Amino acid sequence: MTERFQNYVREPAKRVFAAEMRDARHSFRVGDDEKSPTYLLLPTGERCNRVFIVGSLTQKERVGEQNSMYRARVADPSGTFFITAGSYQPEAMQQVARIEPPAFVAVVGKPNAYETPDGKVLISIRAETVTPVDRDIRDLWVLDAADATLDRIDAFGDSQDAETARAEYNPNLASYKKMVYDALTAIRQ
Repeated sequence: MTERFQNYVREPAKRVFAAEMRDARHSFRVGDDEKSPTYLLLPTGERCNRVFIVGSLTQKERVGEQNSMYRARVADPSGTFFITAGSYQPEAMQQVARIEPPAFVAVVGKPNAYETPDGKVLISIRAETVTPVDRDIRDLWVLDAADATLDRIDAFGDSQDAETARAEYNPNLASYKKMVYDALTAIRQ
């Protein structure tokens, strides 16, 4: 491996339900320069720099002075993700342009926390890729996201991130277990 790429390791994309992502509000940067990664701390005690979600694209709109980006909503069994794809993500932007809602999609992207003037924190996902999928893939993703969420809950308390999550969120882990149960029940219907 060349020295130039030796320190570059792509962050694995975490499987996260919309309801947990909606509850997240604490983001932080690791490092001092502008290229340092930014993380979103999940209430279940794990940091994520990238996420992998699957759900139903329910709405999309082109925005910007020259229609330079798309905003979209993708729903999983627990809630809705807010997705953006713009000129810095041309492949994702073209993919969103081609897909007509409603359609199941798989999205890999980076979560971003935005603070509104009234102090509320909103989370959106800046899409890197958006791929049409079918219901079976969505159902498999729900199973994977359920496993990942339960693993985070089981490991809660074993890390510095969990301590920070406890201080930032004081999470009700039982509510996230119920969210998993409800999501699994929804795909069985």
